[in-house]
Amino acid sequence: MHWYLVHSKPRQERIALENLEHQGYQCYLPVLPTEKIRRGSLSLADEALFPRYLFIRLGNDLSAKGWGPIRYTTGVSRLVSFGSEPARIDDALIAQLQSSESRHKQRPARLFEPGDRLRITDGPFTGIEGVFQIAEGDKRVMVLIELMSRPLSVGIAPSMVRKLG
Repeated sequence: MHWYLVHSKPRQERIALENLEHQGYQCYLPVLPTEKIRRGSLSLADEALFPRYLFIRLGNDLSAKGWGPIRYTTGVSRLVSFGSEPARIDDALIAQLQSSESRHKQRPARLFEPGDRLRITDGPFTGIEGVFQIAEGDKRVMVLIELMSRPLSVGIAPSMVRKLG
């Protein structure tokens, strides 16, 4: 049994994964929890580490599942190949990805970290630059700005700020 690489259709990694697993294939889609802004609020979402790619484990012997159905699976674009040979992935790489994924699940990637420089893009403070302090729940972030030569901490919706640099 060896790992191979499947190229999915755009934004259909999960659909390809579900359909391949439903057919009895062993698959792996590495994901990382990431903070996103959705409908003006901060939320956690699992993002594919390699967009449009997932791994599949296939055997070479006669008892192994066939390769043919993979091409016609909903969500799958093709099996990645070099010439006529499918691209084989080392087991150690898959183990390393799985280990890294489990470590990152405990600490999701944050959209803003304390000390990040931000620019306010909407509201009464539009165009003012500030420093991210902390997220207050999922509906508000605290940003330190300078107004009339004095520091001022303001709470605003996360959709109203953009990270600089």
